[in-house]
Amino acid sequence: MKMVVGLGNPGPLYETTRHNAGFMALDLLADELGINFTREKQGALIGTGQIEGRRVLLVKPLTFMNLSGQAVAGLARWYGIYPQDILVLLDDLDLPPGRLRIRPRGSSGGHKGLASVLEALGTEGVPRARIGIGRPPPGKDVVEYVLEPFTNQEWEAVRPILIRAAEAARFWILSGDIEEVMNRYNC
Repeated sequence: MKMVVGLGNPGPLYETTRHNAGFMALDLLADELGINFTREKQGALIGTGQIEGRRVLLVKPLTFMNLSGQAVAGLARWYGIYPQDILVLLDDLDLPPGRLRIRPRGSSGGHKGLASVLEALGTEGVPRARIGIGRPPPGKDVVEYVLEPFTNQEWEAVRPILIRAAEAARFWILSGDIEEVMNRYNC
């Protein structure tokens, strides 16, 4: 079984914010696979399904961004999923809007949601797809920035990358080859 986790904050207040790019990409994947988030388990909304005979678990932690690891680790234990079989979709300040960077492992890069996941799982060996949201303008608070919606100009660059991230996740579920996913989808 593969697990795809979208990082974000729950609730309508945060639904369209930059920090919820992971949730947005996961929703696109869920729509494509016909999977609904029908249950709550281990502090997350989950949806399960199959794609070409491969079982998949889609996860939206409800613990708020900085505590995402609690839900992810709990579900990984419950379903017996290894860290290398988890793909995390998340926003990234260090990538401009319109960029996608997929990696098989590494540090959190300062992202507190990813840091929580890595700490809870006890490894940096967790594949991730970073969706560029860009840095705030000079003088703008980072927290305020990530909790605001995308501008219309940003949205034009981000929308295709959200679709690309969902496609990358689908390909990863089918192939299990993160290196091939990187070669095909990094941009």
